[in-house]
Amino acid sequence: MSLDKKPSNLLQPPCFSYKVLFPLLIGVAIATPVAAAPPTWQASPPRQTIFQSGEGDGYILGAGDRLKIDIFNVQEFSGEYQVLPNGTVNLPLVGAVGVQGRTLGQAERAISAKYNPVLQQPVITVSLVTPRPIRVAVAGEVNRPGTYTVPTASSSTESNVPSLTRTIQLAEGVTQAADLRNVQIRRKRPAGSAADEVIKVDLWSLLRTGNLQEDIRLRDGDSILIPATTAVNLEEAQQLAAANFAARNNRPLKITVVGQVNRPGPYTLIEGAVGQRDQLINPNLLQVPSVTRAIQVAGGITQQADIRNIQVRRLTRLGPPQIIKIDFWKLLKAGDVLQDLPLQDGDTIEIPIATAVNDSEITELATASFSPDRITVNISGEVERPGAVSLQPNTPLNQAILAAGGFNRKAVKREVTLIRLNPNGSVTKRDVAINFEQGVNDQGNPALRNNDIVIVRKTGFSTFLDRANDVLGPVTGLANFFRIFGF
Repeated sequence: MSLDKKPSNLLQPPCFSYKVLFPLLIGVAIATPVAAAPPTWQASPPRQTIFQSGEGDGYILGAGDRLKIDIFNVQEFSGEYQVLPNGTVNLPLVGAVGVQGRTLGQAERAISAKYNPVLQQPVITVSLVTPRPIRVAVAGEVNRPGTYTVPTASSSTESNVPSLTRTIQLAEGVTQAADLRNVQIRRKRPAGSAADEVIKVDLWSLLRTGNLQEDIRLRDGDSILIPATTAVNLEEAQQLAAANFAARNNRPLKITVVGQVNRPGPYTLIEGAVGQRDQLINPNLLQVPSVTRAIQVAGGITQQADIRNIQVRRLTRLGPPQIIKIDFWKLLKAGDVLQDLPLQDGDTIEIPIATAVNDSEITELATASFSPDRITVNISGEVERPGAVSLQPNTPLNQAILAAGGFNRKAVKREVTLIRLNPNGSVTKRDVAINFEQGVNDQGNPALRNNDIVIVRKTGFSTFLDRANDVLGPVTGLANFFRIFGF
């Protein structure tokens, strides 16, 4: 029997079979180390590996992994080998050895078992040089659930193994409904194990304390499940929106605003589209989509809005819809910015009608950022330009009359009539004395609200002249006819 290439530290007398003599010579070399020939293999340049062999390494081998297999004292058989698509490595003398689904330690024992008929007590070391791209599944509260193939870097360091947060970023981030405290990773156990391993991860601990141990390194075949939270905490919602594994603000959000807004309906919010007042202050302002932004796009609240009981209805992927209660009165009076909840795709904002609102509250609401920028007041009667007038919120009555051109010569200048629709559906009508020298006050110069009606009456003499003209108009016209033709 002859071989094309024999190990340099092995001898084979022609009268013996190679398989018979090979183990014998190796055994002699081990038994008498003084007489043994010095090893002819030299250590290759050191390089880092992600995992080393051992019972607890946990890494599961698969097709695409590149391995470094060292056979002690046999340099000719040692080297780097690729795990083939069928899950085997093709080794000298012994051929294909199955390593698919095994840990590095299990692979060492499988290779040793293959070499036992050839080598006497073979010493095998297996290291992972370059891991294969891993394939993981992401389900639950992420913006794009599904299966992802995550490449690993060519330099084999542990930092280049895809982490949990990196994979969530590939799925375009977690939703605002995610329960970060109960993330689950289902992982396949090595060959021969009974059931899969379930790892619980607390990503909220990563956000609050920077606990990197929660950002677990993933393995091929892992399944990530992010459940929906049962109760939304407004403070945590703000922090979640700022996390690097949350959805980015440049994603268009389709939301719906219903109830007491001037233009209810569906809307698409895009990062950077801000109101005119904010744009004048900072032309480069980028605004995170939130409840106030949605209300602004919907034309602002009406004077009948109950801002203490706003609700956000949020759909989840793995459970019933969430109902989040918001109190914008706390936002106005106490500056509680937590009430301005960040939105996510599919949210519905419901603003109910108020059962009772006092005048002072309505005046304060008129200047809020989520109220309309302009109000419409109808001024009819004896002004120069009667009709609808667009005014700023809380414009006083005197200024509204001047915006309509002021009184004409037929007007009663001492008082006007103000008609107002109240939040409870009733209508009030009162006469207001006019004095252009006084400031804003509820009695003589009240602040106007949207859809108020101001009526300026005619003087009694002007009314008499108009009626006389109506009666005498045909007679005057007939006299002018006879005068023209010389009668």
